[in-house]
Amino acid sequence: MGSLGQAGSMLRPAACLFDLDGLLLDTEPSHAEAWSQAAAHFGLQLSAAQLLQLRGRRRLDCARMVQAWIEAGSFRPVASDELLALRQPIAERLLAEAPAMPGAEALIGRCQQLGIPMALATSSSREAVSLKAAPHPWLAAIQTRVHGDDPQLQQGKPAPDVFLLAAERLGVEASHCWAFEDSPAGAQAARAAGCQVHVLRPEGIAPALYPPGVLWLSSLAGMPLD
Repeated sequence: MGSLGQAGSMLRPAACLFDLDGLLLDTEPSHAEAWSQAAAHFGLQLSAAQLLQLRGRRRLDCARMVQAWIEAGSFRPVASDELLALRQPIAERLLAEAPAMPGAEALIGRCQQLGIPMALATSSSREAVSLKAAPHPWLAAIQTRVHGDDPQLQQGKPAPDVFLLAAERLGVEASHCWAFEDSPAGAQAARAAGCQVHVLRPEGIAPALYPPGVLWLSSLAGMPLD
């Protein structure tokens, strides 16, 4: 169980639950480019605000949102499968080269050194995680994983399910965990699960879009865990 400090903040977590995209790996520019190219094929130029709404969500949920935007713009109807068929090859090419976020590898190593249980709580599918993680062997230290296509996952972010399931698999209470996120949808999910939420906020995303009570990080480097 995590110990509590001032104002109820945990001095040391019972477990750390990590998002992947935009938090441990710098994949969000690749995701944005892939969705932009796929939508453009159907005549829709995705705005920065729309791309922000896609951040942190499962691939199929994103496809449904883009599909609705295409149809709302009086463009021709498009099926989610058709949209994904265009998007996936672009995404796979770009994501295979995504670098680690600064401090990410050291943070995972520090958790491992301290014996703090870890889980991945990601919206990405198992296949996509394997593709992105291949150049980063240090991610193998996170053995407990909940993927966006996990058969036990009912709803994707911003619903709390992915964090609740990750905590359950580690055998700890979500309220005793630290969750690390970057997107508003992910932070909402972790907060709703009862986690103490640490947010590595990307440039251009207003703090007001995040739930109250999150703890802001300027970097993953030097994150104190004890």
